[in-house]
Amino acid sequence: MSSTQSLIRFVREFYQSNEFIPLHAPHFNGNEKSYVLDTIDSTFVSSVGAYVDLFERQVAEFTNASSAIATVNGTAALYSALYVAGVRPNELVITQALTFVATCNVIAQLGAQPVFVDVERATLGMCPRALETFLDQHCHLKEGMCFHSSGSRIAAVVPMHTFGHPVQIHEINRVCARFGITVVEDAAESLGSFYKGQHTGTFSPFAALSFNGNKVITTGGGGMVLCESQEVGKRVKHITTTAKVAHAYEFYHDELAFNFRMPNINAALGCGQMEQLHAYLSAKRALALAYQAHFDGSELEFVCEPEHAQSNYWLNAVICADKHHRDEFLEMTNKAGVMTRPVWQLMHTLPMFKNAIRGPLDMSVWLAERIVNLPSSVPTVSEVK
Repeated sequence: MSSTQSLIRFVREFYQSNEFIPLHAPHFNGNEKSYVLDTIDSTFVSSVGAYVDLFERQVAEFTNASSAIATVNGTAALYSALYVAGVRPNELVITQALTFVATCNVIAQLGAQPVFVDVERATLGMCPRALETFLDQHCHLKEGMCFHSSGSRIAAVVPMHTFGHPVQIHEINRVCARFGITVVEDAAESLGSFYKGQHTGTFSPFAALSFNGNKVITTGGGGMVLCESQEVGKRVKHITTTAKVAHAYEFYHDELAFNFRMPNINAALGCGQMEQLHAYLSAKRALALAYQAHFDGSELEFVCEPEHAQSNYWLNAVICADKHHRDEFLEMTNKAGVMTRPVWQLMHTLPMFKNAIRGPLDMSVWLAERIVNLPSSVPTVSEVK
């Protein structure tokens, strides 16, 4: 039996299903429905309501963030974080080419330009050495700010915790501190992931989470900005709620801002999901350990959590021998009704970012030709047993 056929059998046996097996489906087996119905009965279904405040507190407490501000989606969360971090038109933001397109879309929508540096194999995220080499070779400090040789300011660095695996964020922060650059973590995929005992998204002034339907927990669509202080959190909340100055009846807005607040009905769903987060993470770890055991001794390399990290294993992944093997694996599994997918197209290969400034991307290219994501839905208790 081939390794691909063996994987198909393993997945079907694990999930106890002969039907189509999705990549990552949401689970609703707690208080989600009653909380959503409560918002309907209260009529507070839009951006004002008790569940928005509760959901923000739940996430802040779980991550140990000073402040957490709910938004309509993860893209809006990252946009808001970069805006408050000071990213403005004609500036540069360094990120990784191995990422979801939203990371780069928000940079461009702010009028800035993405710059790509390589990732490392162990974390699948931004390589601190590649970042430092790029800055040493192409950038300089002037009056406490970092400028590229083109003359544009490097306004921020955005590492992503790919598939929930934490990057070497301490090293990235060290490099950025040396060059006076703000770090904004793209933690969209890493709720429940820790690096050296600290939750991802809390190592920098700002971070963005996502609660899309395919994430560890979901609000249908939604995101969250994690902030380093209550003061910064108030600033984020102000600009994500149209910069309306509080008043009993007057509508006065004191600056250009956005309508990015999460509706109460979505937050209600999130509150029910947060109550089950610990159980979800335990179940997903059990699935990852089962995959790891299954692939032990195989020509497919299972992607394990990096050193000093506790990953949420949002999406499990394997590294194939080469692109040909990857393509065969994808074809066979999807034809068999077991959903797998390749990693995203590298950002510099997309038409809107093909002319972006970039350093060498050898590891990004190597991984993009070989990574396959595996079914990673939260298994039920009976499936884990």
